Amino acid sequence: MTINCIAVDDEPLALGLVCAFIEQTPFLNLVGRYSSAVDALKAIHAQKVDVLFLDIQMPDLNGIELARVLDNSKTNKPRIIFTTAYNQFALEGYRVDALDYLLKPFNYEEFLHAAHKALAYAQLVEKSKATPLAAAPAPAVAEERIEDEYLFLKVEYQLVRLALNDILYIEGLKDYVKVWLQSAEKPILSLTSLKSLEEKLPSKKFMRVHRSFIVSLDKINSITRNALQIGKINITVGDQYKEAFSQFLSKWV
Repeated sequence: MTINCIAVDDEPLALGLVCAFIEQTPFLNLVGRYSSAVDALKAIHAQKVDVLFLDIQMPDLNGIELARVLDNSKTNKPRIIFTTAYNQFALEGYRVDALDYLLKPFNYEEFLHAAHKALAYAQLVEKSKATPLAAAPAPAVAEERIEDEYLFLKVEYQLVRLALNDILYIEGLKDYVKVWLQSAEKPILSLTSLKSLEEKLPSKKFMRVHRSFIVSLDKINSITRNALQIGKINITVGDQYKEAFSQFLSKWV
């Protein structure tokens, strides 16, 4: 698989280094180099670009602003790997769904690690687009089974595969969620929303019981009138979720 990418940096030496790294990486194909985010935006709209190696501090239109423009675009949204000397932009980079964040000065090993994240993402997308030649029902069943077994969650600039049967509950914290796992003492932190996860998780296995909690139904240890217990944690069932939760209980009580 070959990944089309462009590099954007207003510093000639930094731009040259990124381009050199791209050209010595077998699965990357350099299709453009620009010292201006505005010029890069025009190029992105004119051709297929998979990955954008993007500096942040630039005149006219900076890297974060370009990422936001691309995020609102309906077509051709390349994944972004930021290349910057300023670590204070890391949170902003995360919020615009950057694939990775390379802090200058970085070496080829660090660059290659980020490039492999881009390759892994491209392979994942390609796999999700693959369709069987024959319209037989068996592959659809297999696909559904796979979706019911795990989900991919963005954690620290990479996609992490989580087994659904390992999830105890998910806690919402403003722009973030904490995913508590049976196999780990500490939760996994991800910049996403409970609503987004609620839409992705299979309803037969997970239920939202509070504005701040989604629980794994088969991990519930006990239930009281207004709460449930998973392990040592008591979770209150919110008023707006009591009816749906009661319907779930009625199947078993």
